[in-house]
Amino acid sequence: MAKKNGAKSKTSNAGNSRVPKSHPALKRLERLVGTWKLTGRTFDSNVDNIRGKVAIEWLPGGFFLQLRGTIRMDNFEVQSLEIVGYDPASKTFSANVFSNVDGTPAKYYWNVKGGRVSHWTKGSKYTGTFSKDGQTLSGGWRPDKGGKQTEGTSYDAIMTRV
Repeated sequence: MAKKNGAKSKTSNAGNSRVPKSHPALKRLERLVGTWKLTGRTFDSNVDNIRGKVAIEWLPGGFFLQLRGTIRMDNFEVQSLEIVGYDPASKTFSANVFSNVDGTPAKYYWNVKGGRVSHWTKGSKYTGTFSKDGQTLSGGWRPDKGGKQTEGTSYDAIMTRV
């Protein structure tokens, strides 16, 4: 709507379109982007009994990170889609995981600082370290202090960029 003097209304966005930018903190997740092969073993195994693959990419706009993966532990396969975003108010990277294990999204959190990666949910936490060249991520899941070790909370894994 134009004013009488020909100036544009304050509500008009014509000629003033600004593309929103993602929060700079999201750049910390950039090291995760790529396709990864996963191998590992539960504490009760003498051989690798965990295998998987995960593809990690930015959704259009760069506001969210998408992780699509399949992990097989012995004869049990988990397929998942995880969406990670940043909440500036709490300064956290939170995620919702949708899988073939449960009909309810699972809540997870991430943190990447330098070469260290943390990924956790209620009951267990993953801690890992990137290699100097960034091509491998080695670490393991552990139950929260006082928690019980299970296949899902107690295993070591290496992710290799493919």
